[in-house]
Amino acid sequence: MSERVVSQPATSGTGLSRRAFLGVSLAAGGGLLLTLNLPRPAWADERAAAANLNPYIKIDPHGIVTIVAKNPEIGQGMKTTLPMLIADELDVEWSNVRVEQAMLNPIYGPQFAGGSLGTPLNWIPMQRVGAAGRQMLIAAAARTWGVPAAECTAERGVVRHRSSGRMLTYGALASSAASLPAPDLESVRLKTPAEYTIIGKFTGGVDSARVLEGEPLFGIDMTLPDMSYAVYEKSPVFGARVVRANLAEVKALPGVRAAFIVRGSGPDAAVKMGLVDGVAIVADKWWNAQQALRKLRVEWAPDSAPSQGTDVFERDAARLAREAPHSVIRRDGNVDAALARAAKVVEASYAYPFLAHVTLEPQNCTARVNRDGSVEIWAPTQNPAPGAKLVAQTLGIDAAQVRVHMTRVGGGFGRRLNNDYMVEAAAIAKRFGRPVKLLWNRPQDIQHDAYRPGGFHHFKAGLDAAGRVIGFRDHFITFGQNGRVASSADLPADHFPAGFVPSLEYAESLIQLDAPTGPMRNPGGNALAFAFESFLDELAHAGGRDPLALRLELYGPPRVLPPPPPRFGLKIPPFDTGRVRGVLELVAEKSGWAHRNTLPAGTGMGLAFYYSHFGYVAEVVKASVDRAGVPQVHKIWAAVDIGRQIINPAGAYNQAQGAILDGLGQALHQFITLRDGRVVQSNLNSYRLLRMREAPPVEVHFLRSDNDPTGLGEPALPPVLPALCNALFVAAGKRIRSLPIEPQTLRSTAT
Repeated sequence: MSERVVSQPATSGTGLSRRAFLGVSLAAGGGLLLTLNLPRPAWADERAAAANLNPYIKIDPHGIVTIVAKNPEIGQGMKTTLPMLIADELDVEWSNVRVEQAMLNPIYGPQFAGGSLGTPLNWIPMQRVGAAGRQMLIAAAARTWGVPAAECTAERGVVRHRSSGRMLTYGALASSAASLPAPDLESVRLKTPAEYTIIGKFTGGVDSARVLEGEPLFGIDMTLPDMSYAVYEKSPVFGARVVRANLAEVKALPGVRAAFIVRGSGPDAAVKMGLVDGVAIVADKWWNAQQALRKLRVEWAPDSAPSQGTDVFERDAARLAREAPHSVIRRDGNVDAALARAAKVVEASYAYPFLAHVTLEPQNCTARVNRDGSVEIWAPTQNPAPGAKLVAQTLGIDAAQVRVHMTRVGGGFGRRLNNDYMVEAAAIAKRFGRPVKLLWNRPQDIQHDAYRPGGFHHFKAGLDAAGRVIGFRDHFITFGQNGRVASSADLPADHFPAGFVPSLEYAESLIQLDAPTGPMRNPGGNALAFAFESFLDELAHAGGRDPLALRLELYGPPRVLPPPPPRFGLKIPPFDTGRVRGVLELVAEKSGWAHRNTLPAGTGMGLAFYYSHFGYVAEVVKASVDRAGVPQVHKIWAAVDIGRQIINPAGAYNQAQGAILDGLGQALHQFITLRDGRVVQSNLNSYRLLRMREAPPVEVHFLRSDNDPTGLGEPALPPVLPALCNALFVAAGKRIRSLPIEPQTLRSTAT
């Protein structure tokens, strides 16, 4: 791992802790119990719960520390990372820490997994609550000994008096500390990096051994007394209503307890991922319900969506490309004049498909409706608070009557930011009258997703005689719903190279879409990076330039741009071109970019950079093409700048490598096709994932810069798609302008 440090102005990661406060009480058995009450940002659910504080840190008389992990664990390691921050500042042995998963409770502030925001939102607050606990334990020891607290130190679960050598364990001090007032979180001293004993150390996941042993941690493992199993059949055309079904025949099948129609919550429920019309089957076992599903016959009401299809979208996009754009997103300078005086004009069209999330654990939820009308949910959700709100609104109850237990999540990638499966389970349980576990099968999971939207880009750029970019235009044809851009289908006005080319225009046109879309790992970036970074590579080659040199020239000398306004309750760090240069130069060094022309014929290296989720990532791919036109990826290098501190290197490497391989699978295999308003793909034989034999070595180098740490679940994914396509251009001489990569595109020039 690279230890290079780049000094830049530090930025405030979060302002949340300024209004947070600690609560102190005596735990059962005589230990110390600390509660951290975090304020809720304006965008969060506003249910009040100040009178119902839940434990955050607990120290028992034996010195065992229990830390509550507040966020869902979807495989990105936050159930380990956030407790590491608290434990290090508390100064305890990690072997003495136990981690418990929180329920949904407003006392914890935002509880979600998405946007790579777990670290930036919690970096300072979690450290401060640990430091406050350490300060209280020191104060308790000082009071016991009758000495000034300044004469005492805490280390590895023990408080020592320096001059006398006396010592007391945290377990012995816990009940005494519980009687002290909590300190102001703004005033506590945080450790310097040199003092860290847990932060920065390779640390295995707190659940890893249990997962390997097959313990029931996931939503799919949940069982309750008197629980039945449910399946829910929805229209293959999104949002169509049920006319009738052969319910009597299905009810008579072995093991089936009930079969009934559930009415959806409105005509826009399908697009908004709410409760849609469907038929529920409840049985003693899921297998019985699944077998009954095969006998189910449903008549669906006619719908306008059958006119929706991939071939229709492609024809509409081709037509719109010839017309004036519907609207302008951004316009700088005079693009027409720049193109007119350019020494060379380059045009290219790029397209990418809809994608499904295909989480390893299909969507599921266990629900129980109690006699008082309250609902209890056990769900593998990334976003429990909106899920609870959706259940409450749909069932017509108060949000305070919905309790959500967060189970471990078998993959999220943004799919479980939506909670359609949660409201389905609650609605079925209410109708059935007993607890049910709803489990989707794989076809349902693929054909009822919130899809990563497809898109079409029509680029035109002008180069001067020296190969410099002087004009840039993109007519972006994307998808809309009722005149507004669909979820995750937008092009940000500040997307690079906006602001770095003197004359630039981004414009867009919309195609009406009646299917749901939503965020997928690195929303926007997982598609836009392919199109923009591939076209920049085209410009470099057209101008006779090194693709690395062109990017360095475009970004210019190191400088910090004006910061954007706060979002998500965070002070957003400003964009820093010096950090761009740092990762580009580092990946070039580690990959041997300067010697790429010495590779054998038919093998090439491609480069790409992308900034997202406050992370700076540059990647190089080395690839070749076999005689059948099939790409062979030999190695991938990544340089990553996510700030000054890697909290858990084990998790960081896992996330960076996993994101890169995820993107590689998208580039090579994945696409969703719509035909007559329906998704064609139905299982993993028609929607392929990357195979282990296809996974190349991925070498990750972290570049430390003097900035607050940020998340890593998403930033490493986008660059791999264009870097691969750029490498294949060098290897085979053929541009990849649409995904996934088709071997026949490369076969004619394969060696």
